[in-house]
Amino acid sequence: MFGRKRHKVERLDFIVPGVQKSGTTALRHFLSKHPHIALPDREELHFFDDENIFAQPADYELLHRHFGPIAGSTIVGEVTPSYLYLKPAIERIRDYNRDIKLVILLRNPIDRAFAHWNMQRFKDREPLDFLEALKLEPCRIAERLSIDSRRFAYVDRGFYSTQLQRVFDSFPNEQVKIVKFEDFRHRKQETLDEIFNFLCVKRLRITGDKDRNVVPYERAMTPEERKYLAEMFATEIEKLEKMLGWDCNDWKL
Repeated sequence: MFGRKRHKVERLDFIVPGVQKSGTTALRHFLSKHPHIALPDREELHFFDDENIFAQPADYELLHRHFGPIAGSTIVGEVTPSYLYLKPAIERIRDYNRDIKLVILLRNPIDRAFAHWNMQRFKDREPLDFLEALKLEPCRIAERLSIDSRRFAYVDRGFYSTQLQRVFDSFPNEQVKIVKFEDFRHRKQETLDEIFNFLCVKRLRITGDKDRNVVPYERAMTPEERKYLAEMFATEIEKLEKMLGWDCNDWKL
């Protein structure tokens, strides 16, 4: 008869900070279907990686205004997959809310790099072929926090261990849920159940499952390109296996 009392958002409860091209759009879709989860009015807020906002004491109302009034049983979160990669963002999230939970999706960095390049080609931002772009990447991203450093960091974004160490330096392990993209893709319901449990909301049966934010690939990765990246990421993948206790043989050539 009477509606539940609703109130203004004062703090976010969780963030999905990465990684790009690793299923974050699909995860956001399923989170948005949950009756006790509130998401903002647009897909990626880019609040914590906005240098203009943090050039002065941050006004968090600029963040909270993207959410409507919520019921007391609702948790609040957002999905911006660049936060993990961009160094200041994790520290800013910690300073904002030390109790916040983070859900991080990691994809085979070889496949992630190619998907990233393909997205930039699709958006008509990338004139270079893949292997050439990989070889020129260090020069192109040399200016940190520039547009190019965000757009063309195909390899650099895949060095997850350094990015994760920033997370573990800022948050206790129990506030961090790390998900393997390949598990999310092939065991979606089971993986979503684990995420909902982590967020302390009831499980939700998914329907209408399909890939999201998928652009057509102009071509497949060549064996030469895959070998080049496999050699670049070999040590990194071993670091991740030790750091996370994962078996990443499916990420190796």
